[in-house]
Amino acid sequence: MPDRTSLTVRAADLDGPDATAVGRLVGDYLQQTEREKAEHLRGAAPTGDLPAAYRREVEDPRTAFAACEVFVAEVDAAPVGVAIVKHDGDAVEIKRLWADPSARGRGVGSALLDTVLADRAGVVRLSVWEWRHGAARLYVARGFTQVPSWDARDQLVCMEWRRP
Repeated sequence: MPDRTSLTVRAADLDGPDATAVGRLVGDYLQQTEREKAEHLRGAAPTGDLPAAYRREVEDPRTAFAACEVFVAEVDAAPVGVAIVKHDGDAVEIKRLWADPSARGRGVGSALLDTVLADRAGVVRLSVWEWRHGAARLYVARGFTQVPSWDARDQLVCMEWRRP
C-alpha cells in the first residue's frame, strides 16, 4: 500500500503557533548535537541543559531568528522538521536543518533543503559535523562542495552551494 502521508514545507509564522513547534524542533536538534559532540569530541557528558548560547533559540525563537528565514516541514499537518537560514551579505547560511528522527526516511530533510535552495541566487553555506554522514550525503547530492573552513571547531566540515 502506498504511503498516504502528506509532506509540506512552508515559511514559519513565529508570531503565531509555529513558535512553539520551532522551539521544540530546534531544542531537539541542539540536544542531539550536544550528545554527539560529547561522544565524538570526547567532551563532558551532556547534562540535559543546553549551553546558555543556545537557550534563546528554544525559549524565544521569534527573537532569536528575527533576522532569519524559518521553514517548517509538516507530515499530515504535524511539524516534523525545521530549517533556519541566515542572510550574510551576498550569501546565506543554513544555520539549522533538522528532521525529527520519527519522520526520517520520508524526505523531510530533502524537502527542507530543496525549499531553501529554490530560486536562490548566490552562495548558500552550511557546516556539518563529519560524523553526520547521512546529512553530508544529502548536501553533496544537492551540489554542495567542501570548502576551506570558516569555523575553527574540530570535525566541522564547511560546505557551499552555488546555483549550477
